[in-house]
Amino acid sequence: MPETAQHVDPRRWKALIFIALAQLMVVLDATIVNIALPSAQADLGISDGNRQWVITAYALAFGGLLLFGGRIADLWGRKQTFLVGLVGFAAASAIGGAAVNTGMLLGARALQGVFGALLAPSALSLLAVMFTDPKERAKAFGVFGAIAGGGGAVGLILGGVLTEYLDWRWTFFVNIPFAIIAAVGAIAVIREPVESHNSSRLDIPGVLLASTGLVALVYGFTRAESDGWSAGPTVGLFVAAAVLLIAFLIVESRVKAPLLPLRVVANRNRGGVYASLGLAIIGMFGLFLFLTYYMQVVKGYSPVRTGFAFLPMVAGMITGSTQIGARLMTRVPARLLMGPGFLVASVGMLLLTQIDLDTSYPALILPAFLLLGLGMGTAFMPAMSLATHGVEPRDAGVASAMVNTSQQVGGAIGTALLNTIAASATTEYAKSHAAAASSRKALELQSMVHGYTSAIWWAVGILVLAAVIAITMVKAGQQENGGAVAGSGDGAAEDAIPVMVH
Repeated sequence: MPETAQHVDPRRWKALIFIALAQLMVVLDATIVNIALPSAQADLGISDGNRQWVITAYALAFGGLLLFGGRIADLWGRKQTFLVGLVGFAAASAIGGAAVNTGMLLGARALQGVFGALLAPSALSLLAVMFTDPKERAKAFGVFGAIAGGGGAVGLILGGVLTEYLDWRWTFFVNIPFAIIAAVGAIAVIREPVESHNSSRLDIPGVLLASTGLVALVYGFTRAESDGWSAGPTVGLFVAAAVLLIAFLIVESRVKAPLLPLRVVANRNRGGVYASLGLAIIGMFGLFLFLTYYMQVVKGYSPVRTGFAFLPMVAGMITGSTQIGARLMTRVPARLLMGPGFLVASVGMLLLTQIDLDTSYPALILPAFLLLGLGMGTAFMPAMSLATHGVEPRDAGVASAMVNTSQQVGGAIGTALLNTIAASATTEYAKSHAAAASSRKALELQSMVHGYTSAIWWAVGILVLAAVIAITMVKAGQQENGGAVAGSGDGAAEDAIPVMVH
């Protein structure tokens, strides 16, 4: 018997609209605040040392609590968790927009992360249990994948428009109408299958170990970016994260009702999806940051123009996700979409290693963005679907949370790793070319660009590695039915066997 419930909800397509809207809100928030941060810092008098916490407070709460949020969705019910996440996220956004000092803003960002950790996995798992027909599932995950992939770039556009023409506070207030519309729509049309609930007791030791371990890991990469990889606090955080997460795995293998049933990640296909997605996000997050600074500082673009420059990437992601990935997912094995998709994206990334002070946007950056968008959109859609495909409905929340966790941790790693590489290359270039420089300003800009291209070369390699992992580890065939993943190899066999919840 297939693992996924065969319940068909007549209002599932209307539900998709509101689920996608909520997901867009969460994804937007990951980047929309970045462009508004300089204005917020000046307005509230945030010190240079504390400004990183506007981003870090959100990342720590969100990344650290995602597994907990996924299991809460399985226990409480995904619709209820979804609504609580929406209302809480909107309230936290209102507090952030009304902030009068640094503490109030940082507290609001942490609260956004907490409720985002409830909202994100419940949204994805609702799709997993509501769309069971393979063709419909492909279309639904095509929409969801396009939003997940392109939402960050849309956040840069919206952040630029709101900051330039209104006020930085609107980068928070804009979440409120999103949340209200999504909540009202969800109450009216979402009907979650009753049999998908999980009545097991909550694994408190698992919650504590996973949350503290992930927080230590994300914070460790944040400290690595500012203090260096060999600094005492950085090394201490990584050691603590390793100990806590190893202890978490030991506990999960022994308790009756684990927070993360190890069968979810031990499955070859899902393990390959989580690993390749995490690596791809490492490359992409750093790229957004570098190119934002490149276009504004080096090319002199305004925040709005910078945001719109990313539009072709968004268009490419939507096209790749809905027109390529969704159409082919039921016809070819997932690895033949994910692997080539990541490789196409790596070609786009390779083009960006050629940027210079006078690089033409139409001649080089535009085609690179289109390739990146098409490649990532094509790869993201089957990856997100396969990550929850073949999972017992009562585990859909935690399986969905693992998708978000791999992305969040990947984003933290990518920002810290690539920023560190860029900063080191920038410093070395400035030192070695100081004598021959025609002007200090020209040297500063050329050093900056050299740092970006050095880091982008690493991103190319990381995307190629993601492609290799997807092709070699993901052995599932095309998704032929609502529950099991058809295919050959060990991964397919494991997915075809129903697994009972403890």
